[in-house]
Amino acid sequence: QVQLVESGGGSVQTGGSLRLSCAASGDSNIYACMGWFRQAPGKEREGVASVYTGTFRTYYAHYAKGRFAISQVHTKNTVYLQMNNLQPNDTAMYYCAAHMGPCGGTGGDLREGHFEHWGQGIQVTVST
Repeated sequence: QVQLVESGGGSVQTGGSLRLSCAASGDSNIYACMGWFRQAPGKEREGVASVYTGTFRTYYAHYAKGRFAISQVHTKNTVYLQMNNLQPNDTAMYYCAAHMGPCGGTGGDLREGHFEHWGQGIQVTVST
């Protein structure tokens, strides 16, 4: 139905920046909740940020506020995650996800179970 492909990952030094991209293809709703998740070795996958493409309303995990920014370009079917001031704790596999509907609740939804479609993930490594 929907295919998601992440790009833009890699290795950076502490304090550096990366911009992840998520390209969507296939059948999809006009409006969707798009999310970014990450999973570090030995840890559970956690939500980073989400955006509802119908209103551009964004939501962030507390640790991401002020450093990360999610955005989307509807005409390109692409969602971005700008990550600034990266720290070693940000090292993880980052996943793009899509839910064919609104983000949940007034505070958005960063729950893994809310999303039906997932990308393969892309590695982000932050070195000291």
